[in-house]
This record gives sequence, C-alpha cells and structure tokens, in this order.
Amino acid sequence: MNDRRSDAVQDRSGLRRDVRTAVQALIDPESVLARRATSEAAIRRELSSLVEAAARERGAILPATELASLQAYVIDDVLGYGPIQPLLDDPTIQEVMVNAPTEVFVERDGHLTQSPVRFDDEAHIMAVVERILRRLGRRVDESSPAVDARIPELGFRVHVIIPPLSLKGPTITIRKFPRALGMSDLLSLGALTRGCADFLAAAVAARANILVSGGTGSGKTTLLNALSEYIGDDERIVTIEDTAELRLRKRHVVSLQARPANVEGRGAYTIRDLVVNALRMRPDRLIVGEVRREEALDMLQAMNTGHDGSLTTVHANDPADVVSRLETMVLQAGVNYPMRAIRQQIASALHLVVHVARSADGRRSVESVAEFGALDPQDDLPVRELFRRDGEGGLRFVAAPAFLPRLQRDLRPKLDAALARLQ
Repeated sequence: MNDRRSDAVQDRSGLRRDVRTAVQALIDPESVLARRATSEAAIRRELSSLVEAAARERGAILPATELASLQAYVIDDVLGYGPIQPLLDDPTIQEVMVNAPTEVFVERDGHLTQSPVRFDDEAHIMAVVERILRRLGRRVDESSPAVDARIPELGFRVHVIIPPLSLKGPTITIRKFPRALGMSDLLSLGALTRGCADFLAAAVAARANILVSGGTGSGKTTLLNALSEYIGDDERIVTIEDTAELRLRKRHVVSLQARPANVEGRGAYTIRDLVVNALRMRPDRLIVGEVRREEALDMLQAMNTGHDGSLTTVHANDPADVVSRLETMVLQAGVNYPMRAIRQQIASALHLVVHVARSADGRRSVESVAEFGALDPQDDLPVRELFRRDGEGGLRFVAAPAFLPRLQRDLRPKLDAALARLQ
C-alpha cells in the first residue's frame, strides 16, 4: 500500500516537472513578463491551455482539482517565484527558507515548520534564483556564490548562497518585511510597558544616542522604526543600510544603501563609506540600520562630535556584550587605540542600550534598557540597567539614568516628566 502511494507521488512529481519543462520550452519568458502589466489575465488563460495540452500529450487525464493545481504551479513558475510563490503570498508567513529541493521551511508566528512545497531539482531552484536576481541587476555564480538583496516593491529581503559554499545545493532565505509597527502596536503586543515606551520616546526627542541590541529576528529594526516616530518633523534624517529595511514615516529622509563590488571586484560602497558621506550631508539625525564591521568607529566618532540623537543596532546577546562587540568592530578599522580609549569612546557616545529578544514562543520584546557607567579602575565599562524583565515577565523600572546632564537642558523636560511618572 505504501509502495503504491509512493509511486503515485513520484508519478505526479514527474508529470509536474515534464509539463513545466514543456511549457517553458514553448514560451519566451521575457516577453511574457513584459506583457504581464497589461495582459496578465490573458497570459494566465494561455498558460492554462498550454498546461492542459501538455498534460494530455503525456496521457494524463486529470480531475479538475488536480489540473487546476498543476496549472497554478506552472503559472507561478512563469510569472512568479515557482513553488514558493504561494508561501510568499501567505500573509501569516514571515520567512521562507529553501535548504534543498525537498527541504522548504517557513516561519509562522515565530515558529519554524517544514512546508510540503517541493522543487523539482537544483536546476529548478537556480531558475528561481536567477529570476529574482535578474530583476535586481544582481548575479550569483561560482566566482560570487553569495548575494544579499532587497525586492522593495514586494517588501522582501532575499539571501542566496550556492555551491561550493552551500553543500546541499542552492539555498534561498527570504524575509518578508513586516508591516511597519508603531510604538502603539508594540504596546498592544506587550513588547514593552507604557512607562518604558514613554521614557524611550522622550529620550529620542531629547536627542539621546540609542543603540538597539539583540539577536537575528529579535525585532531590532522594528523597534528602530518605532523609535523614529519621535524624531521632530523639522529634522533632516539620513539613513544608512546594507539592505534597506527601515520605513520611516517622516517627510525629510535621505536613504542610502551600500553597494557590493561588481564582477571586476570594483565599485563597492560600504557602510563605512556611506557614514563618512552622510556626515557631509547636514544630517540632524543619523540612523545606521546595523553596524557590523569597522563603520562602528565612524559611528561612535560621529556621536561624540555633535551628531546627537543618532540611532543604530548591533547583534549582541545582552547590553554587556555590546561593549565587546563594538570593541572588536573598532579594531577591525585598523586603528591602534588602547582598549581604555575605545571603551571611553563607547561610554561617551552611547546614552542608552535597548536590548530586545525573541522568546521560545516567538514573541519579541524589550528585555532591558541600560546605560554605561564610568570606567572603573580596572578599565571595565559597567552596565547599569534602568529597565529589566523580572521573573514574571514584567518590564520593571529599576534605576534612574545618570546620562541626563549630558543632554541639552532645553530638550530634557519631557524626559524629566517621563521619569517623574516612573518614580
């Protein structure tokens, strides 16, 4: 019985592959895509007819539901992104991960599950990869086997890595940009308390330099977007990102995006290059989506030389880990600073570190808000928590901040009022 079921599955898979290949051979994909904007309904009818004819040529008389499923599969392959198109269309799915032709996983509500979706083979995955990258003017091959890109009109970020780096074959990871959440949304989701939200809002308005830390997928960019609500509408904001994900609802925003090297290995424009250029663009606020490498030095120097109110994120396990992460990044810039000098730069540049995390049940929340104290005699940089999650999951105010005297006096009233309500 199991053998007959397995044979039937293989037969359907083989028919699907044969019909897809036959239809692809009969059409010019580029001309089909060019006609899509004005004739999509007609194109879908034409493709449906070709699928039915190709199936009949192979002796397959399919029930209406199976034929409709096969037609949708081939149409998605021609007009969309193949077998994963239904996953990309599903609003409940946040991330799609293709590990191998028969290994497709999705993240839904913070949980990973394996999808029944399958590719025909590795060549089928590569055809989808090429379709994604072609529209972006990007490429991936053995000489450049990894690429990170953004599909802005669809709201996706895509990462591709292929052999020889990927041992199972071409691997695709697509993250959908979630709906831009405001601070009110984060409050309703329980990501933080009203008291903490008011404090952070007042800190942004008072031009405090804030770093958001956390792991992958913990909600760093989401919180950064929410914090940007409290930047004044009369301020000029320059954002810098590797892959543009920030969606600021402000009227005066200049968005910059890094560029990788071309096929000749030239033309790269790094985050560090963009930070240097942004400082010449008269920014009132500088927002770097994430510091990963030597640009950390330029970001800290900007914060220490009059560019108050800057915001950024970093991958770190907790606020204390932020120090060692930033130290490593600064040293990658090739400077020969003593560790004490680097830590002094960190302490004077950053007013607040907001740490976010994703729990086992998939919920993303603020776990801690902290500041750095003065260097101790051993040159250690102490971390003072201002808000902390307690054993019951509540975010408690535990200490008043000491950084207030470093802010402009005329910008502090809202922050003073937020603190008065907490104490």
